[in-house]
Amino acid sequence: MGFTHIFDHPLIHHKISFLRDKTTSTPQFRQIVNEIAMLMAYEISRDFPLVTTTVETPLASTECKRLAERSVVLVPILRAGLGMLEGFQFVVPSASVGHIGMARNEETLEPEPYYHKLPGHVTEAHVIVLDPMLATGGSACNAIDFLKSQGATDITFAAILGTDQGLQKVHEAHPDVRVYLAEKDPVLNEHGYIVPGLGDAGDRIFGTVDAD
Repeated sequence: MGFTHIFDHPLIHHKISFLRDKTTSTPQFRQIVNEIAMLMAYEISRDFPLVTTTVETPLASTECKRLAERSVVLVPILRAGLGMLEGFQFVVPSASVGHIGMARNEETLEPEPYYHKLPGHVTEAHVIVLDPMLATGGSACNAIDFLKSQGATDITFAAILGTDQGLQKVHEAHPDVRVYLAEKDPVLNEHGYIVPGLGDAGDRIFGTVDAD
């Protein structure tokens, strides 16, 4: 099986309890998703490439480490992945951003692409795919398939909740892709939703829970 990191941090567990709570409001839910994304970004960025540069302090010249330019591309899967984008951008403001649109067919439970836009240097960058939920793994695999077709070779997938089924599907199809989960849940229901989960992340982030 490929690389999987499941966070075990008190702050992340605490915040996810509010995401799971059905009484959490849309503004609160959106803010907490951002906060969890920031905490995840700190660990995921541990191996980002650095370059040496010389700066002038008030007292002397010194060599410092900085992130290599154009080294990180964040790719949220629309629409729910947008909820994690701001948190990652807060930690890595120099990152470029691409987008991949995936919508789940509620009958087949399979993802269907409808939009994509990527930076030109995606072939050289560490690409981080963002999606709050890794359920069946279908959207993740389709997004990674597309990124690889565009030349991406260094890919990480970051989700707040995932399942063994989703992890297995991603690692079987893409054993080279690193997967980070804030927490892992036990099962999927017959509709392909994570249980106990937190509901539909996109609906709760954007306030469309009651939309037709």
